[in-house]
Amino acid sequence: MKLPIIVSEDSKQPIYYQIEMQIKTLIVSGQLPPNTLLPSIRALSSELSCSVITTRRAYQNLENDGFIKTVQGKGTFVKVLDMEMAQDTKYEVTRSALLQAIEQAELMGSKSEDIRMVFEDIMKQKDR
Repeated sequence: MKLPIIVSEDSKQPIYYQIEMQIKTLIVSGQLPPNTLLPSIRALSSELSCSVITTRRAYQNLENDGFIKTVQGKGTFVKVLDMEMAQDTKYEVTRSALLQAIEQAELMGSKSEDIRMVFEDIMKQKDR
């Protein structure tokens, strides 16, 4: 199974964190339903052209946080999430994405007022 994950070496976020957040997003959004078999650590690291250690760290964090489980000899699977965990994750992922966008805008010289105006404009368009 190929996961729709894109990592960026230019991001301020470590690659393991990018992988972790994107897998959380796929799980919470339902694109990776419970009991879905995930790619092996080696397969995913090869697919993303990153080290096995990086991918292993992302998987370990996901397992420690209760998103996935590894069954010896069978593979790594998506766990069933409770509603509170899903809501907390939606908040965390949304916050992280917005923070990254704000940092990018600031790098280009945008001021807080300009960023807020763009955000409000986008939200108005989405509400139409």
